[in-house]
Amino acid sequence: MALELTDGNFEELVMKSDKPVLVDFWAVWCGPCRMVGPIVEELAKEYEGKAVIGKVDVDNNPGVSARFGIRNIPTILFIKNGEVVDKQVGAVPKNVLAGKLDSIM
Repeated sequence: MALELTDGNFEELVMKSDKPVLVDFWAVWCGPCRMVGPIVEELAKEYEGKAVIGKVDVDNNPGVSARFGIRNIPTILFIKNGEVVDKQVGAVPKNVLAGKLDSIM
């Protein structure tokens, strides 16, 4: 299951992670986010132990969202060694996200 990332735990779970991280910025009211959500959950199972997969609810965590300048959702950031190395805005098929994650492994 994807981790619930918040303003409070983001630094520890994402920025200090020794594994690649996929972060899904989403909101309950966002239609495309509901399309991407199940894909993110599948990736969380498939990459368990190899990568950190998490979700940030932008409505409840404005600090993290502002820090990365999130203006459109869903936005998915790929973070390695505390730096954003790739980004995907909008709903895309699972193979696109898996490919981007694989490229930073």
